[in-house]
Amino acid sequence: MNHHPSLPAPPSRTRRIVLLSLAVLGLAYAVFVLRRPLMMAAPTCMAGRWHGCFDTFNGVVLMTLVALPLSALPVWVLARRRQAAGVPSAWRMSLAEVGMVHGTVPFLWMTMMPGAGAGVVPGRVSLVPVRDLLTMGPLGLVGNLLVLAALGFFAPMRFAALASVPRILALGAGCSALVETAQYVLRLDRVSSVDDVLVNAAGAVLAALASRRWWRTTAEAPSDRHRPTPAPAAASAG
Repeated sequence: MNHHPSLPAPPSRTRRIVLLSLAVLGLAYAVFVLRRPLMMAAPTCMAGRWHGCFDTFNGVVLMTLVALPLSALPVWVLARRRQAAGVPSAWRMSLAEVGMVHGTVPFLWMTMMPGAGAGVVPGRVSLVPVRDLLTMGPLGLVGNLLVLAALGFFAPMRFAALASVPRILALGAGCSALVETAQYVLRLDRVSSVDDVLVNAAGAVLAALASRRWWRTTAEAPSDRHRPTPAPAAASAG
């Protein structure tokens, strides 16, 4: 009897399966760890109350997770419209656009939440690198890494001009510096720290490296059916 050995799965397919499995396990673990604080905010958020939901970290994280399935609708609409127009990589571009917004806006909202002394306490600045990093703690470090992670992950997938590590680093540092400046100018009773800028930018770069395989590195040409048909050459006079 002849036994034909089964062919191994392609490396790219195996890599995708492993990455997807790790992402699902990571999300499940995060939800498990945060289940208690999220459930504390659930009654207030489900009742539609602003105070106790959208002005708390737990409430914003909970509503971000709840709204995650709803983000699939604009992705589908944008992708279908692009496919009808013959745009290449319609799904990737649509997912990147929605992902940047859905994954970045909630974290920016949390960084701009005022403290108890907002409007009264003068703005505070910390310009000594690493000093605040040592007191940030694991939760604060992870939170700062995630602030611009979605932007770093999806931006090079959408824009070819951002498909490089130095540009993502500059984008992350610039956006974080704007946030820290706004915290100081608006007197939100928060410390505008250079370490926040460094960690936010590092989170954007790490996320960008995770999506490097799908970066949009070249401008994609329109489909053939949308190219104008060249006019026939005029017959030469005899």
